[in-house]
Amino acid sequence: MGILQECSKCKTRSSIRKKVCKCGLNMSKGSGKNYWIEYYFFGRRKRERIGKSKAAAQQRLRDVLKARTEERYIDKDPASRLTLGEVSKWYLTLPEVKAKDSYRRDTEFIRHLKRLLGESIKIKDLTLGKVESYQTTRLNEPSPRHPGENIRPATVNKEVTCLKTILNRAVRHGRLKHNPIDGAKKLPENNVRGRILTLEEFDSLLESCADHIKPLILMAYYMGMRKSEIVFLTWPEVDLRKGFIRLPAERTKTDEARNIPIHPVVKTVLQGLPKGLHTNRVFLLNGNPLDNIKKSFKGACQRAGITDFTFHDLRHCALNNLRRAGNDYFKIMAISGHKTTSCFKRYNLVTEEELGKVMWPTVGSKPRTMDTYMDTKEKKATSQSL
Repeated sequence: MGILQECSKCKTRSSIRKKVCKCGLNMSKGSGKNYWIEYYFFGRRKRERIGKSKAAAQQRLRDVLKARTEERYIDKDPASRLTLGEVSKWYLTLPEVKAKDSYRRDTEFIRHLKRLLGESIKIKDLTLGKVESYQTTRLNEPSPRHPGENIRPATVNKEVTCLKTILNRAVRHGRLKHNPIDGAKKLPENNVRGRILTLEEFDSLLESCADHIKPLILMAYYMGMRKSEIVFLTWPEVDLRKGFIRLPAERTKTDEARNIPIHPVVKTVLQGLPKGLHTNRVFLLNGNPLDNIKKSFKGACQRAGITDFTFHDLRHCALNNLRRAGNDYFKIMAISGHKTTSCFKRYNLVTEEELGKVMWPTVGSKPRTMDTYMDTKEKKATSQSL
């Protein structure tokens, strides 16, 4: 056990006390030689290539001996050299990451992570405490999307989840040995949306929409599809003869294929849409695929006088309407693509109007008043006392 020197000519490793290599090279004067350390750990011999610095080899050997004495992990940890900036840059170059629909969003998350945690912070220095400090700092920053409000817990949770995803991906690719923040907890979220349009509001919204986004609004309101599923819909996914939208797995958020029955109103609209000459996309603007409807939808809401409403809220409207129409949860979840009832229930909001029409069970053949209840209670008390 000790320090070895590697011959620059024949690459043979030998003790640093050896002056001449077996190939005849003078090791004391030879240039370009590398240093290694050799040690035993749990009965197994291990060797590590250090480099051209003898001092670095000596320091590493001292660290190994100390760690072995204290029964600590002594292998080299890539996290001690890799920085957050380096691993995030590597992550964004992966082909499977570039292909994600959320690539731009992930880039924005990483920008905030590097801004507050530090681009040069070593991965080994990332702790659960630093993640908690990050969460607190972000919650106190103003929201650019919601004037007068701070960043919401859901946004912070997505950023921390992005960081955990980066580190887990690095572990799978062998760039890290473990994820130091794997146990980071999410902040409690209270982001259940309670905004559902009345029929009057929906009619007003539809009248205020530009012609090119009306079909998208109808599909979202009646069928509960996600925004990206609607905007990027293609004609091969539309089966008008059998009345279904057939989304392949790569087009859904859950990576599972889904068949969605077409509402009669939507079917009529689809049958009247023109088909592009150079594209198979369904929704077009001036013959070109329609990719962004955010500005058009926001303008329609403003003209209709509808506040605190997003395009995704149309999905809430659709699922509530399907439930109120008498469909069971299994059918609605098959349409919406929800995997768990807990997530599905977030989209179903029982209104006060529905609660006012609740069906009460029949208790007895005759209605009971408070007086009769009290009389019965007194009689029971009297009989027990006797």
